[in-house]
Amino acid sequence: MRPTPLRVGLAVTAASAVSLALVVPATAAPSPDALIAEVYGGGGNSGATLTRDFVELANRGDSPVALAGWSVQYLPGSASASSRWQATPLTGTVEPGKRFLVAQAQGSGGTVQLPTPDVTGAIAMSATGGTVALVTGTEPLTCKTAADCAADTRIRDLVGYGSATVVRETTPTANLSNTTSAARPALTDTDDNAADFTVGAPTPVNSKGQGTGDPDPEPQPGDKRIRDIQGTTRISPLVGTKVAGVPGVVTATRATGDRGFWIQDTAPDTDPRTSEGVFVYTAGLAPTVEPGDSVLVSGTIAEYRPGGDNASNANQTLTEITGATVTVLTKGNALPAPVVLTPPDGFIPTAGGGSVETLPLEPAKYGQDYYESLEGMYVQVDDARVVGPTNNFSETWITTRPDQNPTPRGGTVYLGYDQPNSGRIKVKAGSATPQASNVGDVWRGATVGNVEYTNFGGYTLATKSVGEHVSGGIQPETTDAARQYELSVATYNVENLAATNPQAKFDRLAAAVVNNLASPDVVVLEEIQDNNGATDDGTVAADQTFAKFTEAIVAAGGPRYEWRQIDPQNKADGGQPGGNIRVAFLFNPARVSFVDRAGGDATTPVSVVKQHGRAALSVSPGRIDPANLAWADSRKPLAGEFKFRGRTVFVVGNHFTSKGGDQALHGRYQEPNRSSEVQRLKQAAALRAFVDQVQAVDRGANVVLAGDINDYQFSPTVQALTAGGSVVDLISTLPESERYSYVFDGNSQTLDHILISSNINRYRYDVVHINAEFTDQASDHDPQVVKLRPSTGNPQVDRMVFLLEDIAECVRG
Repeated sequence: MRPTPLRVGLAVTAASAVSLALVVPATAAPSPDALIAEVYGGGGNSGATLTRDFVELANRGDSPVALAGWSVQYLPGSASASSRWQATPLTGTVEPGKRFLVAQAQGSGGTVQLPTPDVTGAIAMSATGGTVALVTGTEPLTCKTAADCAADTRIRDLVGYGSATVVRETTPTANLSNTTSAARPALTDTDDNAADFTVGAPTPVNSKGQGTGDPDPEPQPGDKRIRDIQGTTRISPLVGTKVAGVPGVVTATRATGDRGFWIQDTAPDTDPRTSEGVFVYTAGLAPTVEPGDSVLVSGTIAEYRPGGDNASNANQTLTEITGATVTVLTKGNALPAPVVLTPPDGFIPTAGGGSVETLPLEPAKYGQDYYESLEGMYVQVDDARVVGPTNNFSETWITTRPDQNPTPRGGTVYLGYDQPNSGRIKVKAGSATPQASNVGDVWRGATVGNVEYTNFGGYTLATKSVGEHVSGGIQPETTDAARQYELSVATYNVENLAATNPQAKFDRLAAAVVNNLASPDVVVLEEIQDNNGATDDGTVAADQTFAKFTEAIVAAGGPRYEWRQIDPQNKADGGQPGGNIRVAFLFNPARVSFVDRAGGDATTPVSVVKQHGRAALSVSPGRIDPANLAWADSRKPLAGEFKFRGRTVFVVGNHFTSKGGDQALHGRYQEPNRSSEVQRLKQAAALRAFVDQVQAVDRGANVVLAGDINDYQFSPTVQALTAGGSVVDLISTLPESERYSYVFDGNSQTLDHILISSNINRYRYDVVHINAEFTDQASDHDPQVVKLRPSTGNPQVDRMVFLLEDIAECVRG
């Protein structure tokens, strides 16, 4: 209870400069319900019988008292300026006429355990004297005197035990010992601790009425099963509800990261929509249960949304039990047989762009519904094939449908918004860590674990055991060199290359240009950063980055490339802050020449002019329509005019705005909103307008568009570029299973493109797989290269010139 302080001052003469104050705790209305019934601090001490200290509460009222958000707190008897209250947070309820046992620190002595505590703390209480407070909050108290504590309205009841204790109600109890406690036998509260409490042998009693030596009653399951928690949709019908005695067998535990354990009901129902497994979240504590333990779990049902529970987060949720208490019934039980994953071909239902979370699950129709129906359950994949290489977070993507859109190298190709490949599932380490793997590798035998939902990937298999790693044997590819009459143009996203990067990165990229791409005549580069990379100091020049890269190419045995580029305005082109990424050209002057026309800068647009009846650029290099809002916070295309064997070729380097902000394929909003597509469509329109300008002046002009378009071959962005057939997207000329240069979430897909004007009809095109499928990457993109015969601008002349070149090639070869 909270007594009101009364201060009485007694003053002596002014000359003495002394004043005295007498503090007298006043009385107040006693607590009508919850109060402290017994305190004991000798547990585990020499001569003690009990092994732990304890505080026992009681409810003398007529209604239950909920203790959530309350605490039991302790202060040493002789409190000093440095003394601090220690708090044990409470949960649960103390029923009318019942007791509630709060266990505290355990000592090394004693032989008798407390009856099962209702709450367990770790405060080491003094055996002889101290203060215990029942507080309607969890923040530690700050009062150090009886008067100050009496003024704190959070204190519901307070007991000072031991004759020297400063903070008390009126008079403290007599001294206690290792073998005695202070108990309130009649639950009376007169605001005088000495009058209300008697000293005697400790008699702890818990909320079940059990004392020391009383056997625990056989625990019984509650009225809810895991299937009731999981329900038939993605959201638990019991979310926010407290459940008691949920039965299950522990199938796996996790002691790091998101700590907790999985339980599964061994007596499932027949409804395929309801999962029989659930994750029990233990927060900062490592789980103490073991696989095979038969348990009863009590706690609160929650839906955890990775990335934050807000409307803009498209992630789905993971159903879990939080704030759990666990009773282990038996140990060493057999685990349920794992479910072999066999998702259907469909992916996820649509909801007109809205959430699918309230839709009844259809696990026989949709793969994502199938995984949801197994959330928390113990599952298995046999001979799992890797379709997404192990990343820096030790996450790997496998397929449970190896026949689903396979690539020749073992991946799963993404061929349309309606074909997202339902067999894909992310794998992260549970109690077993898979070996780092490349696309096409196989984990021979059974890979076993539990299904959960995580950030950056959605449904995930947390592994308990992993099959034997067998290499799929893929090797970095090489392309053949361009023939004498072919102009080779490559595109390569070098992933934030800056002069400050380690020399090893430059050497590896350079070796790929020379050995894997066969030293192309022109290399369109994306993500070249300024000279000091991410250092945000206004630097925009990148000459040191280019010099370091071209020298590395020479050292690798390649040609001495020259470069052309335009420095962007500071922080105007997106990408890593301070990096000022841009597109650029490298070219081999021994094979191709660059037509330099002065005047190109960050803000001057390039235009198409007519010279001698043919198209030419007003500035070269020049940026396409840089003031167009389509390019806001994005890279501006770079156009360059090249000459090869007397023929003009216009090459445009591109790096469209990223897909950042798009909703995930696996998210709750279906179909996903591809918000970034709006800007790319505007960019495609601006780029296509430039191509149309070239072709309006010269229908026979050779145009090559290369770079990171950041969109798929089936996307509206690419369709806008190729509309009408005057531009051809070369990735779409490959067999469907080979249409990829990038791997994301286990889908082999393409973001990089080389497009050519349709009048170029003699070409050889190759995506050179050296990065995206491998756990060890120089970049996350694979380069591409086209080896083409530029047109003379006249189809009849082309046929004659190409024939003569072919004859000369045969004679030479």
